[in-house]
Amino acid sequence: MRMKLLLTSVFGPFGVDDEYGRRLNVMELFHNQVTREQGLFSLRTNHPSFGLYLIAENLLTPAVVLDFPTLDRFKQEVVKGYDYIGISSIVANVGKVKKMTEIIRELSPATKIIVGGHCTNIANITELVDCDYISKGEGVAWFRRLLGEDPSQPIRQPAILSTVQRLVMGIPLPDTAAVIMPGLGCVNACSFCATSHHFQKKYVGYLNTGRELFLAFQELERKLGCREFFVMDENFLKNRPRAEELLVEMERENKYYYLGVFSSAETVNAVGVEFMARMGIDFVWIGVESKHSMFTKTKGVDLKAMIQELRNYGIQVLGSAILFMDHHTKENIQEDIDFVIDLGTDFVQFMELGPLPGTALYEEMDGQGRIRLDIPYPDWHGQDKIWFTHPAFAREETCHYLKDAFRQDYERQGPSLLRLAETSLRGYRTMRSHANPRLRGMTPRLKERCLSFRPLFPVIERFAENDKTIELVRLLGREYEKEFGPPGPVTAVLSGIVHVLAWLECRRIQQTGNMRQPPTRYLKYRMSPAAGLVNTLQGMLQYRPFSARD
Repeated sequence: MRMKLLLTSVFGPFGVDDEYGRRLNVMELFHNQVTREQGLFSLRTNHPSFGLYLIAENLLTPAVVLDFPTLDRFKQEVVKGYDYIGISSIVANVGKVKKMTEIIRELSPATKIIVGGHCTNIANITELVDCDYISKGEGVAWFRRLLGEDPSQPIRQPAILSTVQRLVMGIPLPDTAAVIMPGLGCVNACSFCATSHHFQKKYVGYLNTGRELFLAFQELERKLGCREFFVMDENFLKNRPRAEELLVEMERENKYYYLGVFSSAETVNAVGVEFMARMGIDFVWIGVESKHSMFTKTKGVDLKAMIQELRNYGIQVLGSAILFMDHHTKENIQEDIDFVIDLGTDFVQFMELGPLPGTALYEEMDGQGRIRLDIPYPDWHGQDKIWFTHPAFAREETCHYLKDAFRQDYERQGPSLLRLAETSLRGYRTMRSHANPRLRGMTPRLKERCLSFRPLFPVIERFAENDKTIELVRLLGREYEKEFGPPGPVTAVLSGIVHVLAWLECRRIQQTGNMRQPPTRYLKYRMSPAAGLVNTLQGMLQYRPFSARD
């Protein structure tokens, strides 16, 4: 008889105003904080709670992952009588954690409750939620210790896709990329970074060599059929020897994998854009933060030149910026908004400065008495109003500046969808005649990516909301015709289908609103019929004790 573990995210619905959440805390990364003001052209997708799957994959104990449940679905699972239930949450959703722990105590009082995620950095978390254990930092080793397993065993990657429910303009898109997690944390330790501080400003490596990474890619390709991977690593290229060894492995096998990564600007500058392109990196998320180089990661870097070179190699760029830093005033904040938009990235993320518990920024502001503890935690999500006292901005007006920044990006650069089409064309033109044979070998994929955008052009022009969108789509239409000739009958038919789907999506938005809920996901690990008979007493006898809140 073996113990059973349930790992769950917090319950939905998400993006609604209720006692547990807020309308602007949407469970869609891009639509919430990147393309949120781009209307029909916003990229819509959900991302699974990756950490839950990683932990479940790397235990011997039978486990279940329940991701994005409704409250009723969560109750149905609780009554099955798990020995342990682990709940992961960000700070903004701690009220949902409280409700879930109350349900567990009522429906399955013998179950031990574990709370993990960024909400555990709240100083009085054990007063807010009724739990038996607090799991902080790296989760796999923590759970292995709790369950009497060997924490030093190698880490396996879960076979899960990085996105679900991808949609744009009403067009359902296939989920083609797997997620891979080489390590956690970042040594840059920017004062505002919750992830870096959550892992004590250290990097916890899972896949520490290029060979290990390459084998993990191969295994996920066999299991999922994927050659595209989103790399969940705060600064993937920071470990340059690992990246170089990975490239050697791929070139030796003449293998093409395509990666989306996070990277700091100084790291991109150090490794070089051509090196990234040879690795197959075709998306990079870079924190540009502000025109004023207040962070080591951007000092001495010509961001605009670097970003244009990345796009010339077909690498899509997301530039992330922070508003309402202490140097911002009503007179100069527009200067930073202009700076970020003028970098010419495919995507722009605007976030409000968010002092979250556990970070150096929070400690500093808390010491100054600037944290607004009267603001409930559901409002601490960075896409509405700030939760600290700012010297130049009232809390109530910050949401208007934030929304206007997104609108300016859309009106001045057009939708990100068209910028992606432009980046694909620029990459195709660079690669097809490149001296490096590996880069030339990427040309067919870039051409295919270009042609996938083409049926969208007439529909985008039909539904365009601003002059820049019309200008850009017409320019791209001419440039695509130069490269690929006039659109043929197949493109015309596809455009007709896209037009219908876009019209239906507009109608759906008008009638039911623009909110989409992530699907509930349920995945079993090592659950056999025998394991279903386990009870808490047997589990306590089999495994060594683990001190509460260890």
